Amino acid sequence: MGRKRLRSTFAQTILSVHADAGFRLLGPHTEGTDTVSDLSITLVLCVAVSIIYAGAALIQARLGHLTVRELTRVPMWWAAQGLNGAGAALHVLSLGFGPLALIQPLGVLTLVIAVPVAAATAKRRVTGLELSGMTCTVGGLAGLTVIIATSGHAAALGDAQLFGLLAVATVAVSWTWWRGRQHGASTVWEAAGGGLAYSVCSALCQTAVLHFSDEGPSMLLQPLTIFTIIAIVGFAIAATVLTQRSYRDGLGAPLAVTNLVNPVSATIIGVAFLGEDLGATPISLTLAVLFGMVAAFGVTQLARARAEEPVTATV
Repeated sequence: MGRKRLRSTFAQTILSVHADAGFRLLGPHTEGTDTVSDLSITLVLCVAVSIIYAGAALIQARLGHLTVRELTRVPMWWAAQGLNGAGAALHVLSLGFGPLALIQPLGVLTLVIAVPVAAATAKRRVTGLELSGMTCTVGGLAGLTVIIATSGHAAALGDAQLFGLLAVATVAVSWTWWRGRQHGASTVWEAAGGGLAYSVCSALCQTAVLHFSDEGPSMLLQPLTIFTIIAIVGFAIAATVLTQRSYRDGLGAPLAVTNLVNPVSATIIGVAFLGEDLGATPISLTLAVLFGMVAAFGVTQLARARAEEPVTATV
């Protein structure tokens, strides 16, 4: 199996690239151990990312009553953005080890970590509604992941797919932003927009990472690469603003929605734009709808928990 070396000096010390399977750890290995190594590395990175994102979400939720302009003058908010940046860096690294639709669902671990820690910070126990909400959300998403799973390795967007994704995503994210700005609108609209924006960032980052591994630093000077980087920055800013605004009434439900929309939209992107195979049957699609309903019920439970436990907004 042909092996391509990353041209980055740092990456050369720890990674190599197989022509058909993305990033690999350096050292002798076989096709069987490749798969095991990739899965192990992906899990470790995703757990680390979830812990970092949970810490950032807790800080953001505590400052949720402030406007974005006010937040720019709060050092702790910038610390949260630093955590988000560190998490994003590890997330980008993980994209080299597996397909987008496999990595994104693991982000739900952020919810599992953040809600109990938020309760502990407020010196109280996790409520029954929070526990049932977390269980239903995580269980529903796990079911969706098992049933609606794409097959294939990490793939890059082609030029047509790139522009198509950006057009569709821009309209969708803009609509959720507008909907969330309406008087009395639920914060889950902005949370959904943030989750979608994050998944688009992931798809764009995966494309950039794979092109870099194939073409080296010279690809950074290509006009399409520059455009892609600008798009990544734009969607990252949109995701940050939308998720921050969604925390103004509490942490649980918006965080659950973000972590639910993120992998679902990543699967849609993988199938619609990256050519990944969904492999779903009518029975599996029916089960997927049921699991989706379970996850949605979990979100409503978390929203009810916020309504009955106002103190959680200030953890």
